[in-house]
Amino acid sequence: MTRETDLMQQNNPVAGRLLGTWKLLSVLREEVPSGATIDLMGSNPQGFITYSADGRMVAILARSDRKKPAGNTATPAEAEDLFRTVISYAGTYTIAGNEVTHHVDISWNEAWTGTKQVRIFKFDGDRVSLSTPVSPDPFDGKMSIRSLVWEKVQQAA
Repeated sequence: MTRETDLMQQNNPVAGRLLGTWKLLSVLREEVPSGATIDLMGSNPQGFITYSADGRMVAILARSDRKKPAGNTATPAEAEDLFRTVISYAGTYTIAGNEVTHHVDISWNEAWTGTKQVRIFKFDGDRVSLSTPVSPDPFDGKMSIRSLVWEKVQQAA
């Protein structure tokens, strides 16, 4: 990202609202075409997403009910379960209208590295909802819309 792009992001009022760190509150998935809705990452998912003024972003999300390995090293089954209960990636971001596009430089799942992850955003006070367009769920491939609600983390006084 160039210095010019950095300045454009900073001068964009929407980009200004996204700047900072957000704490994950919920992750819902609506399957298409059935309309069935599930709490994708459990009732109390954990996670943060940060948008910086230099046009970079980082996100990590995890189920709150993840199980620790029984020993110091995860068994193959434990490692698979841990992999399937977390999402993490980082890269740059751009904004156009009500969409933020995450340009993924590195991710927990190599299938996402080098891709563009489009999110439709909507602000509600100190919360923002980021929703995917209709697309395959990264865990089971079902066509769906995933909606994530985030709350702005306030700076410590």
